Amino acid sequence: MNAETPSAQSPVPPAAKRGQRPEKNVEITDPKAIRALAHAARLEVISELYSTQASRTATELAAQTGLTPSAMSYHLRALQKWGIVAPAATAGDARERRWQAAGTDFTIKSGGGVASPDFAVLDLELDAYRRRVNAYAKTRDERRKLGEPADGPSCVVLASSLLYLTPAQRAELNERLFELLKDYELEDPNHIPEGTQRMATMWSMIPDDRGPSSAGAA
Repeated sequence: MNAETPSAQSPVPPAAKRGQRPEKNVEITDPKAIRALAHAARLEVISELYSTQASRTATELAAQTGLTPSAMSYHLRALQKWGIVAPAATAGDARERRWQAAGTDFTIKSGGGVASPDFAVLDLELDAYRRRVNAYAKTRDERRKLGEPADGPSCVVLASSLLYLTPAQRAELNERLFELLKDYELEDPNHIPEGTQRMATMWSMIPDDRGPSSAGAA
């Protein structure tokens, strides 16, 4: 299912490959740390810092999440406790502390059940996606009312499919997708190339037990 897809008549030229950055994966397995992530503002901070690989102040992150700077500072210290974020170098004589991701990639690994904290984190991630969609829809409608041109048909993409995969194929697909995304990461997060637009992406894969299994289908 595709909500909006690129038109076949208007091919998009391939983007230039981004420089590869040194990798450092921050992996969270402690249930207490996972529970500490089950907060919308903290997930917004993780998404912002890890995706951009740029430093931000508590005031900047507070403005993005709708919190006060003091409340955001509290959440940043909590994330620092679990090694998820770290203080960043402060340029010049800036008085406010800057924060950065503690690595280049972030992974949550838990073998819990339905009520496990990683499912609560997933629910918050889906809520964040809905907020992004609603904010974009509002901005797009305002542009249309003013007679301004809307974004192209490939600006928003929502696709789903059903695949039959072995465990090895699942691991391969996941690895190939993340490798593809890395090709588009910025070499210098402090330099945004001209003509680019900030885009949020989400990749999901989950077993679907409602239909016949691969063995049953065979």
